[in-house]
Amino acid sequence: MKNLTTSVYTFEKLIEGDYFYVDKTGYIWDLIKGPYGIFFLSRPRRFGKSLTLSTLKAVFQNKKRLFKGLALEKKPYDWKEYPVIHIDLGDRPSATAELLNKSLCTAIDESANILSIKLNSQNASERFRELVLKASEQEKVVILIDEYDKPILDNATAKNVDEIRRVLEDFYSVIKATEPYQRFVLLTGVSKFSKVSVFSKLNNLTDITMDARYATMLGYTQKELESNFAEYIEHVVKEQEIGKKALLGKLREWYNGYKFHQKAETVYNPVSIGKFFESGGEFRNYWFETGTPSFLLKLAKQQQFDFEKELTQRVSQLAFASYEIDRLSTLPLLFQTGYLTIKSFVQDEDDTFYYLNFPNREVEAAFESYLLDEYSGVNKERVEVYAADMVKMLRDGEIDVFMEKMKLFFTNIPNDIHIGQEKYYQTIFFIVFRLIGLRIEAECSTNIGYIDAVAQTDKYIYIFEFKLNKSPEEALKQIHEKGYFQKFINSGKKVILIGANFSTTERNIESWKVEKLDA
Repeated sequence: MKNLTTSVYTFEKLIEGDYFYVDKTGYIWDLIKGPYGIFFLSRPRRFGKSLTLSTLKAVFQNKKRLFKGLALEKKPYDWKEYPVIHIDLGDRPSATAELLNKSLCTAIDESANILSIKLNSQNASERFRELVLKASEQEKVVILIDEYDKPILDNATAKNVDEIRRVLEDFYSVIKATEPYQRFVLLTGVSKFSKVSVFSKLNNLTDITMDARYATMLGYTQKELESNFAEYIEHVVKEQEIGKKALLGKLREWYNGYKFHQKAETVYNPVSIGKFFESGGEFRNYWFETGTPSFLLKLAKQQQFDFEKELTQRVSQLAFASYEIDRLSTLPLLFQTGYLTIKSFVQDEDDTFYYLNFPNREVEAAFESYLLDEYSGVNKERVEVYAADMVKMLRDGEIDVFMEKMKLFFTNIPNDIHIGQEKYYQTIFFIVFRLIGLRIEAECSTNIGYIDAVAQTDKYIYIFEFKLNKSPEEALKQIHEKGYFQKFINSGKKVILIGANFSTTERNIESWKVEKLDA
């Protein structure tokens, strides 16, 4: 088996180091086969964007030797060498407009030095233009920009974000102004701002973010996983004494599910798969180890984002396709950064509507743990323990102990939160039951309503109804009036009804009442 790595993003190093590589160069061919092209691609972090740009760089630098045996080698390509301007904004200081201008100048100088070009302009956009024009004296220019949006995302809530935006706007406008001198352009990032913000002066980009032709260019399809990782899969099967079918099913549950076009195949997170096999087959939240969504969590809380509504109701593409810097919105950010993905779609005459949800168990479990930490004040490490404990309590029929544990998620809510708003209770309630549902075995399930839930285990069916500033008796009365339990009467399991009341005075679950029905 070849050595795996999840820390090398340079195509040349991967090939020369004889590292494992899944051939995606057929997609590269589709991008470069035309005489010209100016493209934009958004994908979640750690999804292969940098490697894609590095591969393109090797192509345009005429490093044909690196592509021996790969799909691109068999394509009719002239392997002509072009001057490449490769700019990575991932780790550039950008806290102020002045600092960003300096960082951009440094990035430009790095490419200029490689091309043996001397520059005189001081302003970043002028310096960029000068580099393109001088480089084009050799041949038409290739421009590759990685993490184009990092300076804005790093300063999204800063007061000077508009100044930073204007610097980038002027910088990227050079791409349109120098179009006659270009062979190929690709910008990548984790988010997509509308064309009236960062790209107001660059309106000739071809956006392939949700283009069906490129939906599986990054990430691994099921076929790619099973064919390319066959030896690694067999190794885990042997070491863990697990059936191959069971292992593949668990891998799909944990790491598959990303969809970048409504009709496209889902893909696996490449970093998570790589780290899984590097670790010898340990199921963990690898993607979250590379970065946490603290900004998104605070934004969701600030905007009182209704997770229950957004994860159960259909939305139009306009709701999540792009956003404005001065009007940050939780839903498009969650989608574009990879925390939500397309789960299904419906066609309504000429319109298409989408249902969004978490792509897989890895993302959902980790995100909801962080979210509960943000909303309830319960440390995310304790959230995992509490959720596991609560599942055991449900399996063992210990409903009163379960409810006492549930109270822990409301105990540490900050005093400055206006807890009288029912939505805040609902969000915590919703997340807790989502986490419990993830941990209940396959033959069991949870079904969450507006502020009620059904949780099933192998022996019990629990029906919960929560009220705000009322009484447990009223909650139980509603369960009976609505007949929530009727369809479970002949299930062969014990049906338990729980009516509970939240008190805004006590800022917690004040009381509950349990009623057991005969099976």
